[in-house]
Formats: sequence, structure tokens, C-alpha cells
Amino acid sequence: MPLEMKKGIREMLAEATAQIETLTVEQARGLLGRPDVTFIDLRDPREAWREGGIPGAVPVTRGMLEFWIDPASPYHKDLFASGNRFVFFCAGGWRSALAAKTAQDMGLTPVCHIDGGFGAWKKAGAPTETVEPKLPGTKPKGAG
Repeated sequence: MPLEMKKGIREMLAEATAQIETLTVEQARGLLGRPDVTFIDLRDPREAWREGGIPGAVPVTRGMLEFWIDPASPYHKDLFASGNRFVFFCAGGWRSALAAKTAQDMGLTPVCHIDGGFGAWKKAGAPTETVEPKLPGTKPKGAG
């Protein structure tokens, strides 16, 4: 007997995108390099190592996002208390839409995500950089 979902991924994505700000690649590109904007790469590190990334983006594995945002968490990162605008992205825009909604629900504002994710960014010819694997025990850039 197949699992009957109370709310499937399509419903979750529709709910998220109705409640969050979604940027086109062109809009996001216009924010790149601003000191009051932080790009958050939610992809698995292996995806970033393989595909590259957006210059200056901070890697935040999806599984740690809520813990890094919450000031009461022992894993909190000061980066998320900066007052900056946060631009989330993943490979195709689904994880980042759900993550942006979760972050917004937690009270992190302003937060948005890139429609189509890094795939759309790369396809549009927007700037990319090589992402090197981190050695064990080293801090990711901007991790606080």
C-alpha cells in the first residue's frame, strides 16, 4: 500500500513560493557583491565542489540551517544576526524555496531565493567560482 501524504512536495513548494520573495537570476545578480547582502549556498558540499558556486556565497548545509539561524541554539552563527538580506540558493530552487520559508517563519528577514537555483544562475552566464573541498577542521568562509 503506497504511503498517503498529508501534504506532498508540490503543495509544500506552492505554499512556500506564495509566501516568500523569489528573485530572477538577473535580480540576484544585481545584489552580488553588496556588503548588506549574503548569498547562502544550501547545496551539499559535493555539489558545490563539482559544479562551482556563486562568488562569496556562504556554504550552509540544509540540515544545519535552523540551528545556525536560532540565537538560542548552541550552533548559532553570528552571520545570521547581521541584519543582512539573505539570498538562498540550491541546485534548482526547490530546497532554497523551502529553506527560505522556514527561515522566514523563524523570523529571519529579509530572506529570498533564486528561481531555478544555481543551475539557472550558471546557464545565464552569471559569475561563478571554483569551490575547493575543505580540509577537516577548517572553517568555511564566512561561517563565523
